[in-house]
Amino acid sequence: MEYVYAAMLLHAAGKDMTEDAVTATLAGAGVDVDAARVKALCASLAGVDIADAMTQAVAAPAAAAAPAAAASSSDAPAAEAEEEEEEEAGFDGLGSLFG
Repeated sequence: MEYVYAAMLLHAAGKDMTEDAVTATLAGAGVDVDAARVKALCASLAGVDIADAMTQAVAAPAAAAAPAAAASSSDAPAAEAEEEEEEEAGFDGLGSLFG
């Protein structure tokens, strides 16, 4: 998760998403940096509009909460299963890159 946070921090700061920048951000936070993960992160985010991906990721849980709130207590387990599926489907962009 730290790798995603580093990417978001660099984006918020208006910095380029380079392997060196991600590594420096993680090292500055005291994270034991895995160069392979940094390389994979940068490659995965090369063509991604991070602002758009964050907007979609934030909107997905709100959309999934509406059906769950309308469900009665008798079908609550079914509503929870649907909510989990919708949340997983909503993270096809940035979230799916990291499991």
